[in-house]
Amino acid sequence: MARPEAWQLIAENYPVSVVTQTRFQDIDPNRHLNNVAFASMFENARVRLNRALRPWGDRPKNERSMVAAVTINYLREGQYPDDVEISSGVSKIGTSSYVIAQAMFQNGHCIATCDSIIVCRTDGEGKPLRAEVVAELEKMRTTG
Repeated sequence: MARPEAWQLIAENYPVSVVTQTRFQDIDPNRHLNNVAFASMFENARVRLNRALRPWGDRPKNERSMVAAVTINYLREGQYPDDVEISSGVSKIGTSSYVIAQAMFQNGHCIATCDSIIVCRTDGEGKPLRAEVVAELEKMRTTG
């Protein structure tokens, strides 16, 4: 697995940030945040970004966004009870998909990164992103 690029490790390169509390149930037997907790926190921040991009009520009923792939790089151990900050943005825009890039920070350190490929489907088939969607995605671009 490729290591994250240097720009991905800097919170200021992402347009959106969410602070999330860690939970006791998120720890493993070694008292570190477990991999499922990382995935869950990234998912919550990703959904918040998607909802901010395209309010659900504004899209056609036959249009769906689906997660096609998720890649998480675990860089450091996460600790309970310290909060994490998850920074998110759009790093790539394709014809019918886009990539949400994220980084998780705790106590001043990047502890994980996540890239999620989101595919737009209309009537059950991959279709080009609508111009209005692309315009919204451009507003959420990462600066790395």
